[in-house]
Amino acid sequence: MTTTKAPPAAEPDTAAALRARLQALRLYGLLGAPDSVLAEPWVEQLLALEERERQRRSLERRLREARLGAFKPLADFDWHWPRRIDRALIEELFTLDFLDEAANLILLGPNGVGKTMIAKNLVHAAVLHGHTARFVAASDMLHELAAQDSTRALAQRLRRFTQPRLLAIDEIGYLRYDNRYADLLFEVVTRRYLTGSVVLTTNKPFSEWAEVFSSAACVVTLVDRLIHRSELVTIEAESYRLKEAKARAAQRQRSRTKRPTNEDAKHG
Repeated sequence: MTTTKAPPAAEPDTAAALRARLQALRLYGLLGAPDSVLAEPWVEQLLALEERERQRRSLERRLREARLGAFKPLADFDWHWPRRIDRALIEELFTLDFLDEAANLILLGPNGVGKTMIAKNLVHAAVLHGHTARFVAASDMLHELAAQDSTRALAQRLRRFTQPRLLAIDEIGYLRYDNRYADLLFEVVTRRYLTGSVVLTTNKPFSEWAEVFSSAACVVTLVDRLIHRSELVTIEAESYRLKEAKARAAQRQRSRTKRPTNEDAKHG
């Protein structure tokens, strides 16, 4: 008579590790199985497949919620164009250590010098490293919050901007806002204070923010909370977009001068 031996029970450490993974995946049927079942090779294969699929779906969801749109990778950034930029600090920020400290980043500079490009790449890096993140234009965020018609609706909408580990607010200073909008920005920053990081791009130093939020009493406190435990990166440069536009115009002009004219065609 041939007897079939039961598969060997998993080692205690292996069984404990497998049960931890099953718990994380909420596979409660397998979680209640004996160690001898967990020692079967198909269990590890099943776990690996399920983990990879959930990681893929999680990444897709976080990328979708980040609202990044199209953007150029940081590899395309022309570090030689700005007259002033702290490249070492920016590259250090891409380690994302500042997220662990709930520190903020302020990118200050005129229009077209790459502030938005850096901010979007930081959000993208955060998402790829497993964090929740969101990118939003300041005007879009404030208009969206101001449009809520009840306290409950506003509280629900605020969570879109207070829950992500990283929030990038783009283009503060390009438009002027009334006190209501200043209060809403203050609410977002206050709720994230010491709990989540903010990347903020602006074309105005903080000393000029009173012009953006005229007569708003909260501006001083708002700035104080933003700069507490923050890094300030100042970029001094001419507009890179203007530079590219001029280069394209020059290229088109050169192309036109090389085209044969009607008179050239007659004598050709």
